[in-house]
Amino acid sequence: MMIPRNFRLLEELERGEKGIGDGSVSYGMDDVEDILMCSWTGTIIGPHNVMHVCPRRRIYQLKLFCDKDYPDKPPIVRSTRGSTWRVEPTKFGILATWQRDYTMEDILTQLRREMVSTHNRKLVQPPEGTFF
Repeated sequence: MMIPRNFRLLEELERGEKGIGDGSVSYGMDDVEDILMCSWTGTIIGPHNVMHVCPRRRIYQLKLFCDKDYPDKPPIVRSTRGSTWRVEPTKFGILATWQRDYTMEDILTQLRREMVSTHNRKLVQPPEGTFF
């Protein structure tokens, strides 16, 4: 049985507000009056000892936009800061192989895992405006 979009988003909202998980990621709606529940903010607490994590700025905020096709299609993931970067779905496994049962929490958790992967651990930040 498929859960309707809004019920699914309500479940995710409840989970995000309760902070279930290890506490390294959180998420919630941008506007509580957004009846379509499209615009969300996700937060990742960056891991220690990673080249692209500045000790003074270990908290990353992202915008997640869930259009009318969510959860059948993944949300768009972008930066909340003044830059124009976004996560390119074809280059990020969970978005490239999206399945209906994946959640925004899964995306944020996987992004954090990518930060600490051996391959990415010592990489410097890409220039502003770069898609990755």
